[in-house]
Amino acid sequence: MNVLIKNLTVIVFLFTIITSAQKKIWLDGNLNETNQLNSVYYKVVSEDAKEELYFYKNTNIFRKIIHSNEMSIAIFSEFYETGSLKIAGKYEKGLKEGIWKKYYVNGKIKERGRYKNGKKVGIWKTFYKNF
Repeated sequence: MNVLIKNLTVIVFLFTIITSAQKKIWLDGNLNETNQLNSVYYKVVSEDAKEELYFYKNTNIFRKIIHSNEMSIAIFSEFYETGSLKIAGKYEKGLKEGIWKKYYVNGKIKERGRYKNGKKVGIWKTFYKNF
């Protein structure tokens, strides 16, 4: 039990050091920079430019963008304030590309379809909300 408490203390200490080294940028509802008092979200700026993380003010994740090595492809995920996935898809050269999905808060798929050069193409399916 003592060893567990010591290990947990060390982990919390290291996590505190790591998170305090990152810079927070406070954002309003339109993702424009603002002060902490007027913010809705915040972005954590780290030295690794391959990943962009946005959070709700309550610290739950809002948006995650993972860039490829060439920075021309990005995997995009957006989340509800509850933490469940809201939107998932991919960007290529700044435009939506490939299969994109939207989800209900309960995790069931809401809409699914394909983008080509940033425009909806083909058949888009919308699903009823199942409780």
